[in-house]
Amino acid sequence: MNRTDRTLADGRRIRYYDDGPDPRPRNREDPRDLTPTAAVTDIRHDPLTGEPVVIAAHRQDRTHKPAADHCPLCPGRPDAPGEIPEPHYDVVVFENRFPAFAGGQGRAEVVCFTDEHDTSFAELSPTRVRTVLDALADRTAELSGTDGVRQVFPFENRGEEIGVTLHHPHGQIYGYPFVPPRTARMLEHARARLTSHGTHPLGDLLAAERADGTRVVTRGRHWTAFVPPAARWPVQVLIVPHRRVADLSELTADERDDVAGVSLDVLRRCDALYDRPLPYVAGWHQAPTVGDREAAWLHLEVFSVRRAADKLKYLAGSESGMAVWVNDVTPERIAENLRDTRPGR
Repeated sequence: MNRTDRTLADGRRIRYYDDGPDPRPRNREDPRDLTPTAAVTDIRHDPLTGEPVVIAAHRQDRTHKPAADHCPLCPGRPDAPGEIPEPHYDVVVFENRFPAFAGGQGRAEVVCFTDEHDTSFAELSPTRVRTVLDALADRTAELSGTDGVRQVFPFENRGEEIGVTLHHPHGQIYGYPFVPPRTARMLEHARARLTSHGTHPLGDLLAAERADGTRVVTRGRHWTAFVPPAARWPVQVLIVPHRRVADLSELTADERDDVAGVSLDVLRRCDALYDRPLPYVAGWHQAPTVGDREAAWLHLEVFSVRRAADKLKYLAGSESGMAVWVNDVTPERIAENLRDTRPGR
C-alpha cells in the first residue's frame, strides 16, 4: 500500500491509497472554485442521562441522491468535477465537506473503496479490501494522535433503507471528541469482568462460540465470525480476532489478510441471504485513544434492518423509547440462514 497526500480546492486534505507498493503520480489539481463550508458542531448533553447529542445543522445542505453521472465520489471529469480530482484511484480518504464533527471538535472523513460506481464492498477483491484495511489502520493511528479525538470509528452505511444518500461504495471515519455511550458501556462491563474473573467478556464469548459452533457463520486462521447470542438485529454478525488488540493499527499483516477474506465471506453471504443487496451497517469497534485500552477488544460488527425478503425492522416504542430490543428472529436461525447461503464470487 502506498499513500499520497494532496489538498482540495477549499483546503481539505485528500489521501490516495494505492494497492501496490509503488507510488503513482497524483498531481491532478482540484479545478473547483470552493470556499470552506461554514461547519459548526454543537455537542449537547441530555440532562436526564448525560449522553451526548451532536447538533450539526449545516449537514442539511449536503449532497442528496445525485444522478450517477454527477456522483461526487466518482473520478473527476472536466464536465463533472467532484471530490476526487484524479481520473482513476484505488482507495481514497478525504475530509468530509459536510462533517458531523467540525471546529476542533472531532473529525469526520469519507473513505471511497473503489473508483467503480456500480459495485459494492462485497464485490471487491481481497487485495483491495486489504488496501482499505491498511487505509483505515493508517487513519486510526493518525487520528488517535489528534487533539480532541477520543475514539476512532470507521464504518460503512449501505443501502437506502439505512439512509444512504450517495450510492458510490464508500464509508466514513468519525473521530469522536468523546467516548460514545455504547463503547463506554462495553468498557465498563469489560473492566468488571477483568476484575472479577481475570478474563475479557469478548474473549470468553469468542471461546464459547468457537467451541459450540451453533452460531458460527465462518472462520479464518485468525478471525471467527458469529452471530451474538443476544442479537438485536434480524441479521447481525460479529467478526472477532482470536488475539486481543485495541485497534486496527495493532493488527499483523497476516491478521489483516485473514480478516479481508472473512469479512468478504460474511458480506457475500449477507447479499445471498435474500438474493438481493442487503442494507447494512458495518462498523469497527476500537479502543478509546486515551485510557481503557486494555479493556477494549477490536471487532467488526455487521447488522441489517432487513428481517425478511420483503420486510424491514423498524425501531418502534421499545427500541427507540427505552433501548430494549425485541428481535423477531433467533440468533441460531440467523447463523443457520447465513451458513446455508451460496455466496457469489
